[in-house]
Amino acid sequence: MTTANGDIRAATCAIADRAVFLEAIRAVAEAHNTHIICFNADMLVGIKHVMAALDHAIRSFREGRAISNTLEMEALLYAAGSRQCSIGASFGIHEGNNRLWVCCCPGPCEEVFTELRPVMEFVSGDSWNWIDPERQARLMKLFDISSKELLTLKDESRFMDLVLERVALLDVMR
Repeated sequence: MTTANGDIRAATCAIADRAVFLEAIRAVAEAHNTHIICFNADMLVGIKHVMAALDHAIRSFREGRAISNTLEMEALLYAAGSRQCSIGASFGIHEGNNRLWVCCCPGPCEEVFTELRPVMEFVSGDSWNWIDPERQARLMKLFDISSKELLTLKDESRFMDLVLERVALLDVMR
């Protein structure tokens, strides 16, 4: 998906060594003078969550109020709704099998995604926007959403709004 801030695609990969994988990603990013951000899709409510985190991160850098030193970490912090880099990093890649939302900004990024193919496989992420009860329970714990809060929703499809609220609240918690 192409947005005003870049391109977002779904990908899967198996990571044996996190540092080696990150070095490969950084090399591609540097070669194209862009940023590549890999979000753990299992910890997000979907592509709208990715877009919100990316938008907030870019805005915080533009306005000179970023928490972190890099756009990549800033986006992960917003995705997590946290000021703690250790928590933000957990919303990125991990060793083992990964389902990722991969962001490249600024775009256009077709060449970047082509160069990333040796380390990841791009897939349709349509089903990753679906929140089953198990995933919802995991997200409720991650974002400290109580059962009482859930009961305030008139429509269960509004669960995403509660998570995106946590993303936006990071600006208030500064």
